[in-house]
Amino acid sequence: MGASATLKKVQRKFKLRSLTLNREALNEVTTFLTNFSEEQEDEYLDLLLNQIEQTTLKKSVLDKEVVRPIVELLLEADAAIDTGKSCSNEGALRIVDAFLVPKLSYDPIKKTFYEYTGNLPIHGDASSKVALYRERYQLLNQRLLRNSDFSRPAFDTDITRSGGEVHTCGFPPLEDGNASLAVHTGLDFFGAGYLTPEETARLVELEKKAVNDMFVILSDVWLDNEETMEKLAAVLDGYENVEVVPSLFVFMGNFCSRPCNLAFNSYSSLRSQFAKFGEMIAAHPRLKEGSRFLFIPGPEDAGPSTVLPRCALPKYLTDELLNHVPNAIFSSNPCRIRFYTQEIVFFRRDLLYRMRRSCLIPPSKDETDDPFGHLVATITHQSHLCPLPLTVQPILWNYDHCLRLYPAPHTIVLADNCKQQVFKQEIRKNNKTLQIITCFNPGSFSCDSTFVAYRPCNQEVELSALPGPLLFCMAQPVPWKVEDPWPTLCRL
Repeated sequence: MGASATLKKVQRKFKLRSLTLNREALNEVTTFLTNFSEEQEDEYLDLLLNQIEQTTLKKSVLDKEVVRPIVELLLEADAAIDTGKSCSNEGALRIVDAFLVPKLSYDPIKKTFYEYTGNLPIHGDASSKVALYRERYQLLNQRLLRNSDFSRPAFDTDITRSGGEVHTCGFPPLEDGNASLAVHTGLDFFGAGYLTPEETARLVELEKKAVNDMFVILSDVWLDNEETMEKLAAVLDGYENVEVVPSLFVFMGNFCSRPCNLAFNSYSSLRSQFAKFGEMIAAHPRLKEGSRFLFIPGPEDAGPSTVLPRCALPKYLTDELLNHVPNAIFSSNPCRIRFYTQEIVFFRRDLLYRMRRSCLIPPSKDETDDPFGHLVATITHQSHLCPLPLTVQPILWNYDHCLRLYPAPHTIVLADNCKQQVFKQEIRKNNKTLQIITCFNPGSFSCDSTFVAYRPCNQEVELSALPGPLLFCMAQPVPWKVEDPWPTLCRL
């Protein structure tokens, strides 16, 4: 590829991320790309963009002082030899904080989405609450109007003088994610950056080859509980000794066995527990160097309120852990991850109990009698993570879009304090499966020692647990995939 073509490609890709390079910064980037072959240029340019977006940017026009340190860091990392890392690079993984998800609103006149570019205050006014319900309705309505079943009466009704009687009622039909994106091209609903068709095709091939990449997901990690800390050590010891270490560890709250409310007065103790956990991770050098660590707060963790979305854990609690594990990431709840082209949503909330408490009509058992399956069907058909009344679960009116599930993601992690489960939600049309949404609950690690190992390349979910008494399982080299979370052989 010629120099002018490379220059245009760099400018185009930065523009897609709403970034601009001045002349000196542009020279830095093009010089950086000369270190790689033509086939590698796109991969390393995407990696550079991802690293730039993870820094704190004061303006959208980038100069040499912003770009050069990241370029030098990437060149050093490329030159390093690290046999303990997975086959994919960090550029394959993009973590999106909920408060950075762009707000896209539907215009029913132009029949298209547009991005809201104004300020979004945390405390919205009355019009923001009205807009919340209006935008939920318009999102579902525009999806329904494209469905062939709604080109004719969808329900049987008996029209009488007093009105209509509905005999059949159900959720809005699902629409697969690719169909949604095909209608609304050029828009970034997920928040990880728009992918052109060429980029998507290239990343799909890389995703298929990423067979060694694995995410280990734990929920209810009570750092103030001695038994939980011992179990965490057992998990880290096991994965330290595998041939290829996991790409990502996801630790979801609650991080304390007691609610961090106004009556809680042990924040200094919790801070020291985070520091202790950081020391534990740092004691496993292969994991520290080859894995990334993501922390997502739970409903009873420290924070300004229980309203959704929740911001990341306070820096007062986490800064000492960061001293031991510099690549630890503290994000919001919910949180989004894009792995190559695969979109994954993480949400920590005891949602099943609340949904069942708020249920007005018992769900049909024709397709499944599994309550978790009913929960998955509810949120996917409604395209919303928490379609509860605001009196049951308060939501920031201006940030309701952060909880949308539109277009349909590939995987949803619903961390709950009930038993671990997996449910595959199929999206079908004309007796053909268009998409399978993988939903699972990793279970409560502190209560029953359960967690999940997830392979994003094929959406395989391994329900795992520390089998039997802790003293027995600590002798094992790795954690296990189990059907029975407490195998008979591991009981004393």
